[in-house]
Amino acid sequence: MTFPTPHATAPLEVVESKSPQIPDPSDPKGGEGRSPGKLAWRRFKRDRTGMLSAYIVVFFFVIALGAPLIAKIYGKNPYETYGQDTPGLLNGFAYPIKPNGGISSDFWFGIEPQLGRDVFTFLLYGIRTSLLIAAATTLLVTVVGVVVGITAGYLGGKTDYLIGRVIDILLSFPSTLFFIAFMPVVYALFVAPDDEIPTSLRAICLILVLAGFGWASMARLLRGQVLALREREFVEAAKVTGASPSRVIFKELLPNLWTPILIQATLALPAFVTAEAGLAFLGVGIIDPTPDWGVMIQRGASFYTDDITFMLFPGISMIIFVLAFNLLGDSVRDALDPKSKR
Repeated sequence: MTFPTPHATAPLEVVESKSPQIPDPSDPKGGEGRSPGKLAWRRFKRDRTGMLSAYIVVFFFVIALGAPLIAKIYGKNPYETYGQDTPGLLNGFAYPIKPNGGISSDFWFGIEPQLGRDVFTFLLYGIRTSLLIAAATTLLVTVVGVVVGITAGYLGGKTDYLIGRVIDILLSFPSTLFFIAFMPVVYALFVAPDDEIPTSLRAICLILVLAGFGWASMARLLRGQVLALREREFVEAAKVTGASPSRVIFKELLPNLWTPILIQATLALPAFVTAEAGLAFLGVGIIDPTPDWGVMIQRGASFYTDDITFMLFPGISMIIFVLAFNLLGDSVRDALDPKSKR
């Protein structure tokens, strides 16, 4: 049985198949690779709430840092008693003669009753004081929390047990009541009871006390993260190759902890703003005549029954800042960790 001989045909051309490229939804340019940081930035830029919150937060920090320049251009300062020095601004009861707290082209936010200080410049410097104290506290809390948390999680054993018990004790304290009771004790360590406490010392003591009880939550979070990471393959591989503990921490662990550190810091700063203002309101933090958010609210609370204007500006500005920073923290968390979205 014979088979038909096939006709001669042209050789088959081999065409290289290309797998279809699936565009990255986070990358409008398609095939180009993007680092996790760039992807997080793109996700954050698409979040309108986060971007608006970031603009508001930056605005507050700009006016806080530029308060002296703004006050110089404005032509007033927060310490001069304009109502007492200039006739026609306060009535016989030491309240502004003009309505709405004495708001005018000369005094944009009005003047304070009794003393007659300019509310606008007092608010500028008050924001400056509160934000500087809160930012310094957040920085110190972050550094201490990172060091203690990584140390406890990486070393484990008795070190982890002792640090864990210290963290549990600190977190069990009623912080507000302890601040009220402990601040006079801290002041007494540096100044005699009858001497006046300098404003700089008050600020330093506030930062130390707030940070002393604020690092525990961050350390606890990072301890748990390190306990999970230290058993991973890349950490074990680094140890097998003879990497020193410092190299393992800085090269292997720390790069994987930036996300929780940044998220925790962005959520901690507004909490310290409100805590500092609360202590100033209670009279155990920054006190009058030093400008401060809490001092302004304390002073405004004495006059709100007659005119709410004096409490309106510091109260609304603090609400806007704290709300914006909290929303910013949520947006940063969603951008860095998309799986956290619900």
